[in-house]
Amino acid sequence: MRTSTPLGPQHRKRMISRRRATLFVLDVAVLAAALVVAYLLRFDFAIPEAYRTALGTQIPVVVTVQLAAMYLARIPRFAWRYIGIREVRAFVTAAAFSAVPLLVMRSVVPDDLAVLRLPVSVILADTLFAFGSLLGARLLRRMAHERAMTLGSIDQSLERPRRVVLYGAGRAGVMAVREIRGRSDVGLDVVGFVDDDPLKQGMVINGAEVLGLARDLPTLAARHDIEQAVMTIAAPTPDQVREFEAVCQRSGVSARTIPGFYEVLQGKIRIDRFREVTPEQLLRRDPVSLDQQRMRENFRDKRVLISGAGGSIGSELCRQVCELGPSEVILVERAEFALFTIDREIRKRYPDLPVGAVVADVGDKKRIRAVFGKCRPEVVIHAAAHKHVPLMEDNAAEAVRNNVLATHSLADMAGQFNVERFVLVSTDKAVRPTSVMGGTKRFAELVIQDLSSRYLTKYCAVRFGNVLGSVGSVIPIFEEQIRGGGPVTVTHRDMERFFMTIPEASQLVLEAGAMGERGEIFVLDMGEPVKIVELAERMIELHGFRPYVDVDIEFTGVRPGEKLYEELGDDADELTKTRHPKIFIGTIPPMDSELMENALATMDGFALGVESSAIRDFMNETLGHARLGRTHIREA
Repeated sequence: MRTSTPLGPQHRKRMISRRRATLFVLDVAVLAAALVVAYLLRFDFAIPEAYRTALGTQIPVVVTVQLAAMYLARIPRFAWRYIGIREVRAFVTAAAFSAVPLLVMRSVVPDDLAVLRLPVSVILADTLFAFGSLLGARLLRRMAHERAMTLGSIDQSLERPRRVVLYGAGRAGVMAVREIRGRSDVGLDVVGFVDDDPLKQGMVINGAEVLGLARDLPTLAARHDIEQAVMTIAAPTPDQVREFEAVCQRSGVSARTIPGFYEVLQGKIRIDRFREVTPEQLLRRDPVSLDQQRMRENFRDKRVLISGAGGSIGSELCRQVCELGPSEVILVERAEFALFTIDREIRKRYPDLPVGAVVADVGDKKRIRAVFGKCRPEVVIHAAAHKHVPLMEDNAAEAVRNNVLATHSLADMAGQFNVERFVLVSTDKAVRPTSVMGGTKRFAELVIQDLSSRYLTKYCAVRFGNVLGSVGSVIPIFEEQIRGGGPVTVTHRDMERFFMTIPEASQLVLEAGAMGERGEIFVLDMGEPVKIVELAERMIELHGFRPYVDVDIEFTGVRPGEKLYEELGDDADELTKTRHPKIFIGTIPPMDSELMENALATMDGFALGVESSAIRDFMNETLGHARLGRTHIREA
């Protein structure tokens, strides 16, 4: 049986040379024919004998001039199958470059070369026909190529393409419709645009009509049998995303999105693989912007130590701290590969910034003492912690060791070494805790509250909601389940959470580092809580599917330690507003120092291995001493 073999370099060169020679001959033929046609039209298809004789001499000269103009305009380097509007300017330039010499030649050639004097009307007509024909031939080649691509990619399943409307008739929309119509393998049929610009109504853009305003989508969907809407707005705001979702829901069509405008310009647009849903798209509010100037003043020229530097929050903290002009950053992480990854990234992005990469467990007192003695940090941000609620229910002793005892060890070390500021990363699960993880983080808050009365170090804590996009959060889990065709698993239909983005969470830590004084708890106003099932539904829709139809949602039941509803404060917290309208600050009632010492000693024993039930009983009893009145949010 005969088998095909790859083409060798020499054979490929010969093929390319033959192709170029063929295209050159075709261009010469088009230019020569254009001159003949110009003469025929000039003399009503009855060229006088004298001009017929001169034509034989003029063709080589005119074609040579026109070829030279083409090469000056770099036209031979254009790929025929991709010719576009930008290349048209080159043909106009080449036409001018060729016409001017021919017109000048009429005046300067001597009488014995009068045969080279072309009539002005012939020069103008020839220039128009020649370069118009060259451009037309290339456009025909592009049309043939696109037709071949379309026919070659027809889906053999014979499924009807999904009828879509593009939401936004701007530049990104124009590029999207061109890409969709150039390929049938994406299974989409563009019906038209909707756009809120009144000047665009009724216009036809790249072959697609602007059918109406966004609010008209329900009517348009019924009239044109539209099944899907694709957002083609460059860098949409959260309000635009919410409006898009709402109008799609009212219209009964699924929602999909494409990359932002700058990604489109960078050539990253892939219509057959729409981008993953971003955390910002899922927020029901605008992202919070914090006080960059104040943060910069408190971190500039400081030695900053970040524990848990390789985690989702820790790594983002590293990036944002480096933007504030520290004199040195010390990255502490016990996971070697995670530390290697963030260390390499920081060194590459900030080559002039001293970076220390320390493999260490923050619970190892001797190791951390050595690190403090060597690096002498001025600001410590403690992001290392165990955070997975169900997992910590089964590993309560490890949660106590890492979240409480290690926090106490690191925070106490900060006080001993006269660190200026210590910021603890906490969680809203520390409010009225129902899980081991939440209970340990509550103890961690009490630890820094206690230490703030013993040292000059300015201690504070930052209480997060759920961080969208972090490792183990719902976004990557839902993404994986949607890619696998479902089902998407949600624990309970009524479960809801406060959400924030990784940049918001990280900036809040830095803001706290700038504002904290004596054991305060900082809380971000994260808007209204979001039902997890609604989050799952929006993610499915933004991937272009229909919840419960294309991708199912299953309810698996509340897991051990989980709450249906989270809170930002409880009866023990007295919260007041700060200068920033989205940040609250408060102080939880301190635990008696003797009780704290006894609790830490008891938990030190737990860390050696005690039944989870005993740990939970101890936490319930001890934390009961910190429950006073109901949370009261008031103006400062």
